[in-house]
Parts: sequence; C-alpha cells; structure tokens
Amino acid sequence: MSLLRQPILLLSRSDRLQDLLTRLPATARMVAGYVAGTGTDDVLAVAEELAADGLSTSLDHLGEDTRELHQADATVAAYLELLGHLPARGLSRSAEVSVKLSAIGLALPDGDRVALENARTICRAARNAGTTITVDMEDHTTTDATLGVLRELRKDFPETGAVLQAQLHRTLDDCRGLAHEGSRVRLCKGAYAAPESVAWTDPNDVDRAFVRCLKILMAGQGHPMIATHDPTLIEVALALAGRHRRPQGSYEFQMLYGVRPEEQRRLAAAGEHVRVYVPYGSQWYPYLVRRMAERPRNLSLFITSLVSKR
Repeated sequence: MSLLRQPILLLSRSDRLQDLLTRLPATARMVAGYVAGTGTDDVLAVAEELAADGLSTSLDHLGEDTRELHQADATVAAYLELLGHLPARGLSRSAEVSVKLSAIGLALPDGDRVALENARTICRAARNAGTTITVDMEDHTTTDATLGVLRELRKDFPETGAVLQAQLHRTLDDCRGLAHEGSRVRLCKGAYAAPESVAWTDPNDVDRAFVRCLKILMAGQGHPMIATHDPTLIEVALALAGRHRRPQGSYEFQMLYGVRPEEQRRLAAAGEHVRVYVPYGSQWYPYLVRRMAERPRNLSLFITSLVSKR
C-alpha cells in the first residue's frame, strides 16, 4: 500500500478533483469522520466532547496556500473568533490552536512578514484566552521560512509550539536545535510529498528516522508532542519516557480526530496526556487526501462511499 502514497499525495493539489468531490453529497459522510464541521460552533462542540473524555485538543481552521490577502485576513479572523470563545466554554486549559503559515499569508508577496504579523496577532489572542498556538509544518520547501517565523514568534511568545517532520533528512539537526527547556515540539512522520533528495520515502526508513528524532526530544529539556498512531512507536515513546524518567505530562501523545479513538481514550485512562488534532472548516479537501495517503486503506472506503451514494 505504500506505493499508493505518492500518487494520492499528488491528488491533494488537483483543483479538478477537488471541485468534483465537493459537489458530491456522498462525500459528506467520509469528511465527517475526520473533520469537525465547518463552523466555530461545530469545532467547539467536538472539543467539549473530547475534554469530557479527558482529551486535550489542537484546533485547526483548514486552509493553506492562500494567494489573496483577504483570504489570509479571513483565516486570522476565524482564529480570533474561535479563541474568543474558549474561556466562556471552559476550554482554555484543554484546547490550543494549530496554524498553517501558508493559510495566513506565507505565500503572498513579502509573505514572511505578513505571516509573522498575522501569527503574532493569533498568539496574542491565544495568550489572552489562556492557551497557546502551534505552528504547523507544511511542504518541505517552506521549512526554513516556517522555522524562521517560529524563532521570531518565540521572542515574545516562547510557549509557541513547533512541528518537525521525521521524514526529512534535516530533522535530526532541527530536533537538536529545538530540544531545549520550554520548547514544545510536535514530531510527526510527515504528510507532504517530498523527493528522495531531502526525505526518506520508504515507510520503514521514516519509522527509523522518527525513533532517532524522538530519542533526541525525549532526552532533551523540552516538551515532546508525539504525533503518531503507530502502536510500535507509541511503545517506543513510553519506553523512552521511562528511560529518561519523564513523568506523565512532561510529554504528550497527539492523534488525529477520527483515527484510533479507542487508543486515544486508553492512553488517557492510563494517565497519559493525549491531544487530538481537530480540523474544521470548508477547505477540507487537501487535508483529507493527505490523511488517505497516510492510511491508504482509507482510499477504498472513500471510493466505496462515493459509488454507493451516487
């Protein structure tokens, strides 16, 4: 099934297929399994349900590759609206937000400055709401720019979380640079297509790279955020926590909304800090396609759903 990953990832950039699928009512059932609705009330309701089960959340307003300033402004406004509701809903302690810089202007002219200013605005709102943000990592071509914005943000908002993708060859060094006290780092395998010149492409190589990176983060002074659904990697993380005498809560597990919910609750019941990555909004297509690439068996379920409901 790993042979399907690259072709599926290429579909995430297909405007024609996106237009087709968004017009099919049958798509809604598949989307609902991974996306918490389109509006603020939808995602807040899901966050409340998960909090009641002892699960934290990272809320992501879907959108990326923004090419118009008004679109970036609209995304910022959506985050401000969301953050403004967290205190009244009792979610400040359990919910944070994840932000893609390309959704708030990174691809625009003078994009580094625009994205930084917009991210600062969201960081201020998050701090006022009693929570934090994590800056998502995207396509490998934006890694330097993303880490550059992160460094600037952390000057005023040191609590801002980082994301690193184990599939990239450079990530081992990036882990060494970010494994310091107070640094929140989400380590994931990576959901974006990347060439062999910069990334591991064999799934087994990616797993081994994930473990090497995780060893650095767990041995460091920061707060590792272990983003995986892989049972073996979860066991490796728990073993490393024991080796380094890390108490529960000094690291956390992160999983996607709709993926292995029973495991999420099992870990939480065992006293582990578990955070569920919950996306919402109308721009679900690229996100959903990358989820299918990570778990290609989802593709057959998706196609079956479309055929049976046409």
